[in-house]
Amino acid sequence: MKSHHPDYILLGAVTILIVLGLVMLSSASNVKSLDQFGQPYYYLKHQLLYGLLIGVLCASIAYKINYRVLKKLSFFIFLVAVALLLLTLLPGLGFRTGGSTRWISFGEYSFQPSEIAKLALIIYLASWLDDKTKLINSFKNVFVPFLIILSLVVGPIILQPNIGTAGVMGLTAIAIFFAAGARFWQVGSILLMGITALFAYVKIFPHATNRFLIFIHPELDPQGAGYQINQALLAVGSGRVFGLGLNQSIQKYNYLPEPMGDSIFAIIAEELGFIGVAIIMALFVTLAIRGFRIAKEAPDNYAKLLAVGITSWLVIQAFVNIAAISGLMPLTGVPLPLVSYGGTAFLVSLSGVGILLNISKYSKT
Repeated sequence: MKSHHPDYILLGAVTILIVLGLVMLSSASNVKSLDQFGQPYYYLKHQLLYGLLIGVLCASIAYKINYRVLKKLSFFIFLVAVALLLLTLLPGLGFRTGGSTRWISFGEYSFQPSEIAKLALIIYLASWLDDKTKLINSFKNVFVPFLIILSLVVGPIILQPNIGTAGVMGLTAIAIFFAAGARFWQVGSILLMGITALFAYVKIFPHATNRFLIFIHPELDPQGAGYQINQALLAVGSGRVFGLGLNQSIQKYNYLPEPMGDSIFAIIAEELGFIGVAIIMALFVTLAIRGFRIAKEAPDNYAKLLAVGITSWLVIQAFVNIAAISGLMPLTGVPLPLVSYGGTAFLVSLSGVGILLNISKYSKT
C-alpha cells in the first residue's frame, strides 16, 4: 500500500485551532492562575508540557504507525480503557471534584480515563464492525452486541456521573454504526433508547433535574444552579462583533467558573467577539469536511469507519460544548476539543488527529 503526503488542509486547520486555543488559554487562565499559584501562566505552562508536548509526540507516533496496527490491538486497547473507567469508581483511586469522580490520581498527577475511552471505543468499534459487514443488519449478531459494547463504556461514565461525555460517545458510536451500513430502524431504535434513558436520568438524579430546569428557565436561580450559564451568556453577549479585545475579559475575574476549561468558548466570544467565534466554527467545519473526505477516500472499510469515528467525535463534542455555552442545550461539562485546558483531553485529541493524518496518507486520491 503506497503512501503519499497527508492532508495538509486538515493539518493546517488543527494547527490554527491549537495556536488560537493556547493564546486564549493564556488569557482566560491568567487571573485564576495568579490567584492559585502566584504566577499568571501556570495553566498555560501545564498545557504546553503535559498537553501539547506529549500530545504532539503521541500524534507523531500515530501518524508514523500504519493504522492497520490499531486493528490488531483494538480489543486490548478497549479492555484497558474499560478497566481504567472502572478504576475511577474505586475509593482511593478515583479523584472527586465538582461533584464527579472522573479522574484517577497518583500523587500530584492525575488523568481522565473517559478521554482515553473515547478514542479506544472508536478504534474497537471500527474494527469490530469491519468484521461484521455481512451481518450488519442482524439483530442477534450485531445490534445486541453493539449495545453491550457501548454500555461497557457509557455505563461507568454515567456513574461518575458524566452524562455529557456519555452522550458524545453514544452519538459517535451511532455515527460509526451508520457508516458501517446499519439500517435506519437500528439507528432510530438506539436514539430512542438513548433519549428515554436521558429523560429517566434527568428524572432520577437531582443535579440533572436542576440543569434541565435551568436550561428551560435560566433566570430561576442566577446565584446558584443557573450561575454558570448566566455568566457564560453575559460573556458571549458582551463580546458583540469585534469583542472587548485580547486579555480584556471581565468574566475571567472569578465570575465565570472554569474560564479556561469547559467555558473557554465564552471567553473567546467575550474577547474576540463574533469574528473570533466565526473563526473557531469555521476551523471545526473545515476539520469536519476534511475528516469525512478522508473517510470517503479511505483505502479500506476499517480506515473509513475509523476516520468517521474520529471526525464525528471531535465535531460532535465541539458542537455540544458551543451549544451548551450558548444556552442552546443544558450545560454538559465537555471541553472544546484542542482548545480547552486539560492534558488528557488535549493529547488524546491530538492522537486522534494523528490517526486521521495517517489514514489520509493512504487515501485513494
